[in-house]
Order: sequence, then structure tokens, then C-alpha cells
Amino acid sequence: MKQTIHIQYYNSPCGEIVLASIGDELCLCDWNEWPCAARNKRRLLRYLNAACTEETSEVLENTKQQLEEYFVGIRKTFDVKIHPIGTEFQCQVWRALCEIPYGETRTYKDIAQKVDNLKGVRAVAQAIGANGISIIIPCHRVIGSNRSLTGFAGGLDAKRLLLKIESVNASS
Repeated sequence: MKQTIHIQYYNSPCGEIVLASIGDELCLCDWNEWPCAARNKRRLLRYLNAACTEETSEVLENTKQQLEEYFVGIRKTFDVKIHPIGTEFQCQVWRALCEIPYGETRTYKDIAQKVDNLKGVRAVAQAIGANGISIIIPCHRVIGSNRSLTGFAGGLDAKRLLLKIESVNASS
């Protein structure tokens, strides 16, 4: 029997975000208008052997509330239970991202060092790009070694806004 993934949409200041939950865990928080969201949704369906329904759930409503608080600057950490779907290496990288404090950034090289894969900066960048739980797993806090904004699944304008909310100065 297939599991059910509940899907809802949230209109953020950065664009529409698709949210998905399975059970009492968030499994997707992604930029709906970008190709990464479709790829990440397909990965969820495949890995979880699940079907989607456009219905809300307690975790989705809680996530929307926490995102609202984040975007107005009163929430600095999230306490939503998450269910990231990826390879062991991707999950290791995503755990490292969760350790970056609000208002701080790290470089791709920093994350590669954190996961003991200094020669794997490109692999780390690919794992960061595959993050399906954006904002909550804060991939927007990763910047280039020269402090430049680099690729972001929601676009550089969204990344710039998220860093501005957190009072981070990074080069465009």
C-alpha cells in the first residue's frame, strides 16, 4: 500500500514554495516555480513509494506558521520534524548545513571540510543543490569562497533576500 504525501503551497516573499509532509514530518520545502522542485518531488515519490494529495496536515500548517515568523524576522530556528530524502552523502552534507547558525555563512570548502571530503567540493555543491527542504535546511547560507552569491535553487534574488533577513552581507 502506498503512503500518502500531503502537499500545500506557501506564498513567501521570495516566491511560491511547495511544502510536503509524510506522517508527522516535513519532506519537502522547495521553490515551486523552479525545476528543482519537480525533480525533488519525483525523488520523494520514488523513494517513499508514495502518492500525493493536495491536502493540509498539522506539520504543513506548523511549517507555514514558522516560515511566516522567519520571514518577518522573529524566528531564527525551526523545530519542524524533517524527513530529508537523499543518499547518505547528501544527508551528511544537509546535516552539516543545519549546523550553520542563523546570520552566518559558510563556503562550499567549509562544508567539504566538515564532512571530511576536502577534495569533494563539487560533490558537496551538488548535494547542496539537491536539498529538498530549503530554508529549514539552510543551503542559502552557503556562499562562494570570495563571499559571492553562487547558485541557489530558488534563484539568487531569493538567496539575497534570505541572507538579508538574517542580516548577512554577501557580494552579488
